[in-house]
Amino acid sequence: MIKGFKNAFKIPELRSRLLFTIGALIVFRIGTHITVPGIDMSELNRFFDDILSKGGEGGIGALLGLLNLFTGGALKQFAIFGLGVMPYISSSIIMQLLQVVIPSLEKLAKEGEFGRKKINVYTRYLTILLCIVQGIGILIYFKSAILAKATGYKILIGDSVDFWFSFNFVLILTAGTMFLLWLGEQITERGVGNGVSVLIFAGIVARIPGILYNAVTLGTTEGNSIKLIILGIIFAFLIAIVILIQQGERRVAVRYAKRVVGNKLYQGQNTYIPFKVDPAGVIAIIFASSVILFPSQILGTFGANSRILTKIANLLSPGSIIYYFLYLLLVIFFCYFYTAILYNPQEMAEHIKKNGGFIPGIRPGQQTSLFLQKLLNRLILPGAIIVGFIAITPSIISHVLDVPYSVADILGGTSLLIMVGVALDTLKQIESQLRSRNMEGFLKHGRIKGRYY
Repeated sequence: MIKGFKNAFKIPELRSRLLFTIGALIVFRIGTHITVPGIDMSELNRFFDDILSKGGEGGIGALLGLLNLFTGGALKQFAIFGLGVMPYISSSIIMQLLQVVIPSLEKLAKEGEFGRKKINVYTRYLTILLCIVQGIGILIYFKSAILAKATGYKILIGDSVDFWFSFNFVLILTAGTMFLLWLGEQITERGVGNGVSVLIFAGIVARIPGILYNAVTLGTTEGNSIKLIILGIIFAFLIAIVILIQQGERRVAVRYAKRVVGNKLYQGQNTYIPFKVDPAGVIAIIFASSVILFPSQILGTFGANSRILTKIANLLSPGSIIYYFLYLLLVIFFCYFYTAILYNPQEMAEHIKKNGGFIPGIRPGQQTSLFLQKLLNRLILPGAIIVGFIAITPSIISHVLDVPYSVADILGGTSLLIMVGVALDTLKQIESQLRSRNMEGFLKHGRIKGRYY
């Protein structure tokens, strides 16, 4: 492994890419600590410590925790990168969903490079709109729930939230997100890995030292080192499971007969179609988290004086059996839902038939479409169930072992899936660069299992 990193810095092109990526990440981390003007950081930190400790991971505490996760802690700092790249991720998902609903977008997506660039432009416009909406939403929440004198927090240095403060606040957050998009594009073009994913990965990894400190302090102060050992075992086991799920794939063999195109004769060839066990990845967890947190947040906010609504909100919050069951079902549902968007068995069957191919033992056309649909339904179910259990693992660990949720959160759910997925993709790019120059990679014998270049 160490020799592989040394070899990576011996290649001038790869070395420049790695150094550029490191420099971009430094800029990103600096921006997460530059606070928006007019904020009293001591009061803000006191508020966040209070709301996250009292709210746990449910209600508004869970919502703030989820947003803070993707921003690398910038939201908790009210930094200029406070929104992170979440608006862009949300707009990208929305555009993918709209391509299924709106025929003109679907047609545009099939026009190759031109269509892709056009959709990217629409995605950026939607990102700006979402940044403005989220910025105003954060401002409204903090104005009503924090700045009131009854709360005891005075986060603003000034006396009130006037128009110019609101305008500057939303403008700075929107500009920060668009700068991160530009920085991510530069990492993709001139660095290593997918830029947006690398930024999210860096934000999550930056939280690990503090979380490890909390874990060690927990074991030291309470004298319960067994908890740390159990957490370490669970962490290693979940990493292995996530790698298995993200690398696992089912390959469907496809054969192409001989064909004549013009004056050329093309020989028949054998290939395969790879189907991942978990095509949706972390997107299913993001969707499920947003859906399950929304009712509890609304009921907890507007039904504080109602005993029935408060009880329903508690049932939909982490710690209850109903919450875990609904969360698991939602993750499975969104795994199937997003996979249905990625894969269209009917189009795949027509494409195979049009190019003179067939799946051995399956008739071309409708039979191939039915076979692929049945295969996807059976393949996704075990992967969706495993991802669902990984998603609820932090909540279960936090309540069963009685450890802070911030410590348990890094062991599973969204954090672990993103870290492992981005690390594998980045490692794949570096490994391919080393192999192309006949240099020893990170593994001495053979290629990375499950990776084919």
